[in-house]
Amino acid sequence: MTIRTLLPAILQAVMKGLPVALGDRHYPRWHLAPVTGLMNDPNGFIHFQGRYHLFYQWNALGCQHQHKCWGHWSSADLTHWRHEPLALMPDEEYDRSGCYSGSAVDDNGRLTLCYTGNVKFDDGTRTAWQCLAVQNADGGFDKLGPVMPLPGGYTGHVRDPKVWRHGDRWYMVLGAQDLALQGKVLLLRSDNLWNWENLGEIAGSTLGGLGEAGYMWECPDLFMLDGKAILICCPQGVTREEKRYLNTYPSAYLCGDLDYDKPEFRHGPLVELDAGFEFYAPQTTLADDGRRLLIGWMGVPDGEEMLQPTVAQGWIHQMTCPRELTLRDGKLCQQPARELAALRGEEQRLEGVAATLPSLAAESLELVLEAQGEVTLDFADTLRLEWTRDGLRLARRSLACSEWMHRYWQGDARRLHILCDRSSVEIFINDGEGVMSSRYFPAAGAKLGFEGDAQLRLRYWSLRACMVE
Repeated sequence: MTIRTLLPAILQAVMKGLPVALGDRHYPRWHLAPVTGLMNDPNGFIHFQGRYHLFYQWNALGCQHQHKCWGHWSSADLTHWRHEPLALMPDEEYDRSGCYSGSAVDDNGRLTLCYTGNVKFDDGTRTAWQCLAVQNADGGFDKLGPVMPLPGGYTGHVRDPKVWRHGDRWYMVLGAQDLALQGKVLLLRSDNLWNWENLGEIAGSTLGGLGEAGYMWECPDLFMLDGKAILICCPQGVTREEKRYLNTYPSAYLCGDLDYDKPEFRHGPLVELDAGFEFYAPQTTLADDGRRLLIGWMGVPDGEEMLQPTVAQGWIHQMTCPRELTLRDGKLCQQPARELAALRGEEQRLEGVAATLPSLAAESLELVLEAQGEVTLDFADTLRLEWTRDGLRLARRSLACSEWMHRYWQGDARRLHILCDRSSVEIFINDGEGVMSSRYFPAAGAKLGFEGDAQLRLRYWSLRACMVE
């Protein structure tokens, strides 16, 4: 599809698809979601000149992973968003198979995008270019073209540049697959965003004390937090364990120390970042007050995504809520961004034996729970959370065969903070020590019921809709 046909087709898809998506009972009230078509990875998350900018992988023409553009929202406060002009379309030879994921930087007052131009050939091979685009006076972006070809020693799976400033130089991490089909993360350096020096592999499968840990490490994000270097990544092909790494593709992180000069990243074990059914490709940025914020895609490639009922309504997937990151006893902790409190209605409270408590409307709900004993939370007979002394077990029926599937968080869960939307639940454990993010699709309106003889104490709020203009 050429640029002359792609843009009119996108405009027509939005005009036809928007009212259908907004009328779907599963369409979120306060999470960000596509107006039509498929949305996946958050891209270019940045605070720039007083506003947050969040770009996203978007196929407006359908729910398949094709025609990847960059959509664009912005916000002053993380709760009121507006649509910005479409940022990138796959309309050049170097990105004709998709404008894949990347990041955004402030280059001397110019909002600049760094992204992967994906090119697939007829014989099944592929290549990748790392590319730049800069914002113009109309709010759109002008492509500057490729700045880096495929590096030697790697397959065509090299993508997802995350770029930042350290000292007087630019640095980039790239997800890569070497010729032995092992996933790696590359570190690169530049004086000007145009000429990049590959400093080598700093993490990945068979490196840094890890054994074989996947065939491709996607969506890397490297940042400092409380004096430690954190590398978030998506290691595809990690071996499933009994209670970890159960999604088709997981998200994980490494915590350690980065030596820019060698370079060398000395780190601890690979840790799963979210234990729910849907979480992938997270990206972080710095808030204006120095907080490290994260937004993830509440989806997973492949798996059962195309069986979700929203596909019949012409749209699929949503983002997570914005989250604040902290480091506690060497663990990366996530909590809902404090700005979300602006969506709360009046606080209400409940206390008593779980089975005697009334059910709550859960289409747009925030609640904080403490329990003495074991309890089960039932989300509209569709999603069940079993809270025991050993931890949490989240259960949901397969969309393919109706068998129960399970996800686990192991440990002493003392306190839960849960955010609910029409078709999603985000469960924060022990002030963010763990998180379980999941979609679910109730047959009717979302309700939350309680089972068990545990003494339960709740504070909860209904949540107003997130404004998207």
